[in-house]
Amino acid sequence: MNRHAYLLPVLLCLLLFTGLISLATGPMALNLFNLLTPSQLDPTESLVLLHIRLPRTLLCLGVGAILALCGAVMQGLFRNPLADPGIIGVSSGAALGAALSMVLLSPFAAQLPAWLGASLTSLMAFAGGLVTTLVVYQLARTTQGTSVSILLLAGVAIAALSGGILGLLNYLADDATLRDLTLWQMGSMAQSDGYQLVMVCITALVLALLLRRHAQDLNALALGEAEAGHLGIDVQSLKRRLVLLAALAVGISVAAVGIIGFVGLVVPHLVRLISGPDHRRLLPLSALLGAWLLLLADMLARTLAAPAEMPVGIVTALLGSPFFLWLLLKQKRGIGLS
Repeated sequence: MNRHAYLLPVLLCLLLFTGLISLATGPMALNLFNLLTPSQLDPTESLVLLHIRLPRTLLCLGVGAILALCGAVMQGLFRNPLADPGIIGVSSGAALGAALSMVLLSPFAAQLPAWLGASLTSLMAFAGGLVTTLVVYQLARTTQGTSVSILLLAGVAIAALSGGILGLLNYLADDATLRDLTLWQMGSMAQSDGYQLVMVCITALVLALLLRRHAQDLNALALGEAEAGHLGIDVQSLKRRLVLLAALAVGISVAAVGIIGFVGLVVPHLVRLISGPDHRRLLPLSALLGAWLLLLADMLARTLAAPAEMPVGIVTALLGSPFFLWLLLKQKRGIGLS
């Protein structure tokens, strides 16, 4: 029996248990055992469960899975554990696109049907993430393939540029929009509506199914671009296809909940340390662990500053930054710079 076969059922059980705790956690505590028999809940508790806690929990699961899957894809494509949608600027570009929609296009969105107004923000976030991805990718291309160093440097530059424009939009926004934009930039699970929840859940499911088909291609790419080409893989086409998928998924997640960092960086690396680099295991396990980690971070955000609520992006940054520093030190020792 494969020694890693137990990881999938363990993560599924952990995710289910944490999901139940998430449904019971909040300003109004719900009895955990009553959740298993909803008829025991009074009308107010049922309202909180069905219209607040359950959608929020599902949103955490969907966004966490998306960010972890995109991080695993980025690390596999560029063969570097430091790559993720945030590090190479995709999240910043998606955030800029969504912010442009919120600040400059909000008068037009208010005249549209509710579902189209929500879609406009998502489309702008997708466009921003896609443009950023294409720019960074083109800058990193060389005659020998894709330069990871240039990729990371270009991502830092694009993220800085996006941050400057975001600052300008903050300056131009009115007080109400400024508060919403500020909270949104720090990541929050409390602002999304039903349309965005449906989009996130569908995106997570479709992304997981599509990436599963490319697991072997990512395994081959780990040997090197030339070796993958000798195995019959169109490397450049594969990169374009997967980068497009990642940009679309990150754009939708950013539009729904704002900027949430480090999930795409930390989760795939942890899974790789536990189960190895085989993407047939890495992708599904990353999706489950990412969903669990974001759900845990959201529970902490709801309880650490109760009765107030802390933006979940702050919690993931506090959890992920030390891990990122440890990873940098590990890379430094690995190339003999210590």
